Amino acid sequence: MQPLKVAILGSGKGSNCQSIIDAIKAGTLNARIVCVISDVENALILDRAKKNNIPAEYLSAAPFKTKLDGEAERNYLAVLRKYGAEIIVLAGFMRIIKKNLLQAFAGRILNIHPALLPAFPGVESWKQAMDYGAKVAGCTVHIVDEGTDTGPILVQKAVPILENDTAEILHARIQAEEHKAYPEALRFFSENRISMEGRRVKIKMD
Repeated sequence: MQPLKVAILGSGKGSNCQSIIDAIKAGTLNARIVCVISDVENALILDRAKKNNIPAEYLSAAPFKTKLDGEAERNYLAVLRKYGAEIIVLAGFMRIIKKNLLQAFAGRILNIHPALLPAFPGVESWKQAMDYGAKVAGCTVHIVDEGTDTGPILVQKAVPILENDTAEILHARIQAEEHKAYPEALRFFSENRISMEGRRVKIKMD
């Protein structure tokens, strides 16, 4: 089976990108990262890619602050097609994905969110969970749709909220689970185990 061709978009440190690189190197994920693209010129995620001989490109998303749209979206699409991407992974990409990119990669754009969706969408969701008094937090890998953190759910990992947790400690434990969840979700795609019924993702088990 041919490796899944993955493109990664990120704006920051790229720890989830690194977890995917590590899974590929370990032989637990049959995939190849064809490119890493960032909207931040000096983002660490680009350095991670270069250190692993992965094509890395900075692409401005100006003039917009929070979305990928217009000419910038067209530029991203052109680069993704140039590298032959089959699936897009958002790894801390701090922009809203708009309809042209969603249509071009329908059902094949993934995002990870540090909460057990549909609970606590939006920013700093681990703090939201603590402030609410929840006993369990976690992370969710989902397919991106036109909403914010609303797409069909692929993988979820639960993390207990302990009595002595701070927001920083809880967030670190959630991130450790994120680094397991993203390669797992991509593995399901690479092994053609994904099917959809409405918004419910069905995963064919071994």
